[in-house]
Order: sequence, then C-alpha cells, then structure tokens
Amino acid sequence: MSLAPLSLLILHALLMPRAYAVTPAPVADDGPQHRQPVDLDPVRVEGVRPVNTTEDIETARKRLDEKAGGTALVDGESYRDRRASTLSDALGYAPGVFVQSRFGAEEARISIRGSGLQRTFHGRGLVLLQDGTPLNLADGAVDFQAIEPLSARYISIHRGANALEYGAATLGGAVDFVSPTGFDAPALTLRGEAGAFDYRRGQVAVAGTHDRADGYASLTGMSQEGFREHAVQETYRFFGNAGLRFSDTLDGRLYATKVDSRSQLPGNLTFAEWRNDPTQAAPANVAMDQRRDFVLQRFAGKLAWTPDAHRQLVLSVFVSDKDLHHPIFQVLEQDSRDVGADLRWRGESTWNGHANVLVAGLRVANGTLHDDRFVNVGGQHGARTNTFDQHARDSVAYIEDQFAFDARWTLALGAQGLHSVRRSRDLFITGGRDESFDVTYSGVSPKVGLRYRIDDGAQVFANISRSLEPPSFGELTGGPGVTQVDKQRGVTAELGTRVQRATWWLDAAVYRARLDGELLALNDALGNPRGTVNADRTVHQGVELGGSRDWSDHWRLSVNYLFNDFRFDGDPVFGDNALAGVPRQQVRSEVRFSPVATFYVAANVDAFDRTWIDHANTLQAPGAAVWGLRVGGEAGARWHWFAEVRNVFDRRWVAGTNVVANAFGVDGRHVLPGDGRGVYAGFEMRR
Repeated sequence: MSLAPLSLLILHALLMPRAYAVTPAPVADDGPQHRQPVDLDPVRVEGVRPVNTTEDIETARKRLDEKAGGTALVDGESYRDRRASTLSDALGYAPGVFVQSRFGAEEARISIRGSGLQRTFHGRGLVLLQDGTPLNLADGAVDFQAIEPLSARYISIHRGANALEYGAATLGGAVDFVSPTGFDAPALTLRGEAGAFDYRRGQVAVAGTHDRADGYASLTGMSQEGFREHAVQETYRFFGNAGLRFSDTLDGRLYATKVDSRSQLPGNLTFAEWRNDPTQAAPANVAMDQRRDFVLQRFAGKLAWTPDAHRQLVLSVFVSDKDLHHPIFQVLEQDSRDVGADLRWRGESTWNGHANVLVAGLRVANGTLHDDRFVNVGGQHGARTNTFDQHARDSVAYIEDQFAFDARWTLALGAQGLHSVRRSRDLFITGGRDESFDVTYSGVSPKVGLRYRIDDGAQVFANISRSLEPPSFGELTGGPGVTQVDKQRGVTAELGTRVQRATWWLDAAVYRARLDGELLALNDALGNPRGTVNADRTVHQGVELGGSRDWSDHWRLSVNYLFNDFRFDGDPVFGDNALAGVPRQQVRSEVRFSPVATFYVAANVDAFDRTWIDHANTLQAPGAAVWGLRVGGEAGARWHWFAEVRNVFDRRWVAGTNVVANAFGVDGRHVLPGDGRGVYAGFEMRR
C-alpha cells in the first residue's frame, strides 16, 4: 500500500473518531440528541528515561554547539575502523588538538593552543576527565596512558576557557572521555588487532540492563616489541561502571578503573644516529634500563538529582592510588594518593521571556605523594639521593551563565576562582640544603563570550578569557633540584564559526593568547634537565580548522589543520624567537571511498613542517609527510574488519623532539624517530 492513502486514512480517523466508534442513540421528538459513550481499549505508551548520570551523545553534541567558543565532539565509533591504540588514533581529527605519539603505541603528547608546550612527556596545561571527574592528580599532572580510547562512547573537547563549566581555567581547556553504559553499548564486544613490531591488542567488553540497573565493563590488553630497540610496552586496562535509578529523580553510578602499564624508554637520538639507524635506542637508556612502569587504581561515584528536565544537581567523588617505578637519570619510586569531590548545578530557565542557562560548582582535590630517589645502577636502586613527602590541594569555584537576548544572540559570562597549595618536606637533606617549601597560588579567571546563531546549523562566536595555571610538582621538583616558580597567567581572545550541513561540516577558530610567566621546562644543550623557569612574556596565536565533506554517496574528504605561531615577546634572552616544541603547521587529511555499504578504502596523510628544537632557534627537526592506506568493511551484521599500512613509503621521519634552551646549532640527542612501515589488521564482533 502507498504511504499517502494510509496517512490520509489515519489522519481522517484521528480527526473524526466518532464516525467509526460510536452508535447514535434513539432520537426523541421533543428533546436533544444524545450519544452513548463507547469504551475503547487502553493504549500504553512506553519510553526509556534518560540516564541522568551521563549525557547521551546527541545531548552532548547539542550542548557543545551552544558554547560561545571552540568545542568538538569525537564519536567513539569514528576510530574503531582502524588500529586504535594511541590517543593520536582517537584525537587525530579533532579540531584544535595537537597530538603526537612519542614512540609508537601508548605514550602520547597532547597540546591545545600550546598548553604544556615544554612537556614532551606526561601532561600538563589540560584537565583530563573521565566521565566528568578529573584524571589529573591534585597538582595538575596527568598520565595519558590512564585512558583507554576503546572504552569511550564519545570524547568531548572544550578548548581554552570553553572548559569553564568543568572548573577548568587552563590555557588548553579540558578533554572528557565519556564511557558507555549498559543502555547504549552492545551486550558483547570482542576485538583483536595485530601487526608490525609484534604488536598485539585485544578487547572484551560486556554490557547489560536489568530493571532499574545497568552496567558496562571493558578489559583491554596490549603488547609490542616496538619499532626501536628497548621499546617493549605492555599495558592492561579495566574500565567499568554500574548505574542504578533510585527513583524518578535520583540516579547513581559507580566507576572502577585499573591500569597496569609497563614501558621501556628508548630515549632520544642524535641526527647522525637517526639517519644511520632510527631503530636503535640511546646507549644510556639501555645501560640504565630506563623505563616507566605504573599501576593506577581509581574509583569514582556520581549522584544526579534531576527534579525536572531543566534542572540537575550532580555530586561526583573520586579516589585514586598510583604506584610509579621510573628509572631515568635516577630511579624514582613514587606512591600517590588523590581524593576529590565536585558539586555541580545546571539550571535552564526563562528570565522575562529570555532563555537562560546557569552552571555553577565547587571542586576540591587533595593529593599526597611520597617521592623516593636513588642512584640508577643498571636500572636498580643505588644509594639514596633524596626523599620528599609532598601534598597538593586545589580548591575551585566556578560559575557560567548563558543569556539569550533573542533567538539569535546569546551572551556568556563566567569566572573561576582558584586556590592551590603545594607543600613539600625534604626528608633526606644532603649538602646542608633543605629543599622543603610551602607555597600557595590564588587567582580569579573571568570570561565573556558572545554567540550569534545564523540558522539551525550555523553560528559564529567570540570570547575573551583569562587563564591561570599553578605549577605541578614536576615543575617544582622535576629537575636535579627544587626550582621555585610562579603561576602561569594569560589572556586569550578567540573568534570562530561552526557550520553543520547535510553533506559537510566545518569548525574554524582563530585565537591569540598573551601569557605572563609561561612555565618552560628546559634542558641544556646536552639534554640534561635544568628545571622549570617562568618566561617573561610569550604569545600563542594560531588557526584551528576541521571539517569533512561528502562529495557523493561514495566519497568523503576529512581535514584537520593547525597553524601554530608561538613565540617570545621581547624576551631579554630570546627576543621574539619562536618557542620550540611544535611544528608551525600541521595537516591531517583522509579520502575515503565506499563503493558499497559493506566495504571501504581510505588513504590518509599526516604532514607537518619543521620544528624548532631550541628556543634560541639554532637547530630544527625536518618536516615530513607520512602516508597511510586502509581497507575494511562488514562481514555480516555483527562482524567488522580492517587492514592498514602505516608509513606506506617507509619514510624516515621525526615524531618528536626534546625542547632545550640553546642547542648552539650542534647535533645532540634530541630526536624521537617515528615508526617505519607497518602492516596491521583487526576484527570486531558485536552482538
């Protein structure tokens, strides 16, 4: 039957139901007409109430689009059709994100707008979140290996001050990895990957619901020998959550995480060594068995009270425990314990006919760290060199209000107040020098933004904000001694647009940040750590561009482009030199051809230009264009497969470098080689 006559019949029945369901009563000659009612069968409408502890992907995308600033959302399904091992695999096409794998698999470097620019390992300048609660330690440092990309339903990215609603006022902003629940994940997922350099990776995930409860659990394991010598890595991760609906207005969810990561560190090479044999390791790294092994256990909980569709109060708590074994220039043994809580209110209302959204919250995190240091004797403990007991506390209050003047114009006003404590007790005084300290950092970071809605799928935005970042213990005690540094402060202005159409989308922003006291961790020309200093004045400015276009039912082009202009501003030593550490331009692009729905072939390129190694601008690493090729498809409704070649032309390239003050143009151990050609394949089954 054609849909048109059927729809007319239904419409006619809805508008004139009594013509089919009622029999007229007898009509009296001297009175009005009466109809007898007829009882119809009851109709029951059922639906699923939203999971109030977690935003579904469509709600998250809608709220990100309502921000007066740069945001992005990465669907967790978008990178499952390839080798998904690093954060570079997950975030490589996220607008505004610079992500760089250091040596092949687990450890990555992430920066937004030059955040943590001097950090060529670990992370700072970003707030990393798991389901809305921070993964950062209380002092702001974070391990990117603590994240499992395959256990994310989606990733929301809030660049710069656009992360204010999470209490983040860093230069880079926040990245939130949101887990699946029992309501939106397959009942069973099996995944396997294998390939070059003895790479192996697998995942088993289960999910389910029962009445008012649901649960999700994922176990992944990865191992590889690595492209280089002394680069063996092995990591196991468990992520799980369970939710319960206590009532129509109260939901709870518990989260559990365990990560066991073991990584040999191959170290940096000279340019001469890199040209001769990029697979070799630095001799000192092998002799000292340099590595980074840690075990992380983390538990978190949420209570969400949602009295109606427009108001919500969420209480989040977490506790984490990390043990680190880290033989480098000395052997570090660190045990850390962190606890924290966040109380967050979101309310949607109307003021004199104008839509208004208010977000406000309080967050507190406390951390203790016992730091033992020893002489490195072949990777084993030698004589003790130092011992610290350290305590960090961050107390944050934040508020942001979005007020709609009309259907097109929205004003955003907000601020964050921060009070941070960094306290360290020197328990092993050597040379008569007590390196204990007790410092506090405080400040307020305001923000004002404006958004103009062109139509349902297009808008422009602008904002100006202040950022404030206290140093982590890595900045204070990360070198051979204690360096007393101040907080990093900045003012950022941003202008951009978001456009979403049926066959294409575009996300573009330009920004300029003026920083005072940027935290720069410097090495000398031989690569030895000098500790961290506060620069005088620096400028970070650039362009963030991402987009995709479906040229037809079969062809798609995706592009992510970054222009990074980071430099000193009249520095007494470095003048207006470029800051070292990232290339000036980077582009990632992919062309995908799907002749049928069950098969595709994709070619991609990661291209970047030269990167300064030193702030004196005397030594550069070369740029490169690294190509990849991938095929994949479906084998039945439940099975998916892929095969790919990375670095198709076996290009010799530099994946990352040291950041030093002045290399004097002399070759030194600054180079981290990128992987050579590698073939990988994988499958995934869901039901």
